[in-house]
Amino acid sequence: MKASVLCFRAAVLMVVCGIIWGIAMGISHDHSTFPAHAHLNLLGWVSLFLFGIYYHLHPAIDDNRLASLQVWIWIAATVVLSIGVALVHLGRPSAEPAAAIASLVILADMLLFGWLVFRREKKQLAHQPSAAPAD
Repeated sequence: MKASVLCFRAAVLMVVCGIIWGIAMGISHDHSTFPAHAHLNLLGWVSLFLFGIYYHLHPAIDDNRLASLQVWIWIAATVVLSIGVALVHLGRPSAEPAAAIASLVILADMLLFGWLVFRREKKQLAHQPSAAPAD
């Protein structure tokens, strides 16, 4: 599966979960897990969708196994982080290490995405013909 397709599908699943979570908070009048809900929507919906757009616009990267790995890592870390943050805000501080580790994994994964972006741009620049000097 292309990285972009994986991004778009996962983003939709995560935003549906985020919307349901938001509705449940509204119905219960208990917004204690709002920070986790926000993490899920930002990392799961927005970030994944933006990754998907980038990968779709760059087919050579979209087909790269490393891009798919980057997306799978992002998905897993986002789920762990969201659950960890929710548990911490529900009064379970023992979940802090899981949330912290997931945050570091997300940082490392963003660095991987950045590497894919800059590596591509570097390769693209190397393949552009240099302009001939004007006479």
